[in-house]
Amino acid sequence: MFHILLRQYLPNRIFLFIICLFLTLGLFPQSKAEYDTITLAAVGDIMLGTSFPDQSYLPPGNNPLPLISSLFDVLSEPDLTFGNLEGPFSDSAGLAKKCRDTTKCYAFRVPESYAGALDSAGFDLLSIANNHIGDFGYEAKQTTAMILDSLDISYAGTDEYPWTIRIIDDTVKVGFCAFAPNKGTVNLHDENRVTTIVSLLEDSCDIVIVSVHGGGEGAAYQNVTREEEFYYGENRGNIYEFAHRVIDLGADVVLGHGPHVSRALEIYRGRIIAYSLGNFSTYRRFNLSGPNGYAPVIYLYLGRNGEFLGGKIIPVYQNKYGHVKKDPQKRAIFKIRELIMTDFPESEVLIDDNGYIILRN
Repeated sequence: MFHILLRQYLPNRIFLFIICLFLTLGLFPQSKAEYDTITLAAVGDIMLGTSFPDQSYLPPGNNPLPLISSLFDVLSEPDLTFGNLEGPFSDSAGLAKKCRDTTKCYAFRVPESYAGALDSAGFDLLSIANNHIGDFGYEAKQTTAMILDSLDISYAGTDEYPWTIRIIDDTVKVGFCAFAPNKGTVNLHDENRVTTIVSLLEDSCDIVIVSVHGGGEGAAYQNVTREEEFYYGENRGNIYEFAHRVIDLGADVVLGHGPHVSRALEIYRGRIIAYSLGNFSTYRRFNLSGPNGYAPVIYLYLGRNGEFLGGKIIPVYQNKYGHVKKDPQKRAIFKIRELIMTDFPESEVLIDDNGYIILRN
C-alpha cells in the first residue's frame, strides 16, 4: 500500500504531514478502507436553541439550519462526525431540573424538529452524557433517543443507553461510550462500570471512542491540571487520569467537553486525547466571550486499529447572530498549541500554523 511505503522511507513527521495533506485534499481514492484509514471529525457542545424558559431563545424563524450550515461540507466529509448534544429534544416535556427561578434557570429543551439540522450536517455520533440531558426528565430523554434512532444517529452516555456500536464500510466496527459526573449519566467516577463498558467494546470492536464531560467551566479552566476539578461544589473529575485509564483499558480516542473552552491535545500510547473541544454551536444561553466563543473542528486520521496517524484543526467561531463560521484569525489553532506547550511541554504533538497535527520524530 502507498501509505505503508511512505512510512517505511520517510521520517515520521513528514509522513504524517503528507497523509494529512492527501486526506484533506481528497487525493486518496473514495474507498478509504483500501488504505486502512478512518477519518473522524469531532466538535464540542451543541445546543441549537431552547423553547425554555420561552420562545425568545429560539433562532429567527424557528430555523436552526443557518446556525451551522456554513460547516456542512466540513462535517459531512469524514467517515464519522461526533458532537456533544447539550440538552434533549422535546416539544412538551415538563421541567425536571430544580430551579429557584424558572425565568433564569439554565435548562434546555430543544424543539424536536431541530434534530434534522444535525442529520443534514452529517453527525453520526452524539454524546448525551452531560449535565443538561436530564433537564426535562425521562420523557425528554426517551424522545431524544427515538428521534436520533429515526435519523440513524448513534448516541450513548445515559443509564439507559451507556454504549453503542457503529459499522463503517461494512467492515470497521466502532464502539462508542460516554461518561459524565451527572445524575442519570454513566458516571465517570464509577471505576467498575467504566472498566466493564470500555473492556466490552475493546473486546468486540476495531476502534473504541470514549467521550467524557468533565472539568470546570469557563476561561479560568482552560488548563489540564492533572488533578480533580471542582465546580460549584461538584466533583467534575480528574480528566487527565480518566483519559489515561480508558486508553489503558483499550480506548483509541478520548474526546472531552464540558469546560466550554478549548483545551490541549495529548498523545498517550499512540492514541489521541482532546481534553476539551469547547462550544461549537450554543445558541443564546451560553457565555461566548473570549475563549468561550471560538473552538476547533478536529479531523483525526486513524488506522483501522485506532492508531493516531495525523489530524487537522479547522478553527471556527460563533458570530453575533449565533452562526458558526470558519475563523480567519485561527484562534483555536493558536490557543490549543499554546495550551499544549503549557500543559504538556513533553508532548509529541506539534501543530503548525495551518492546523495540521503531526508528531515529533
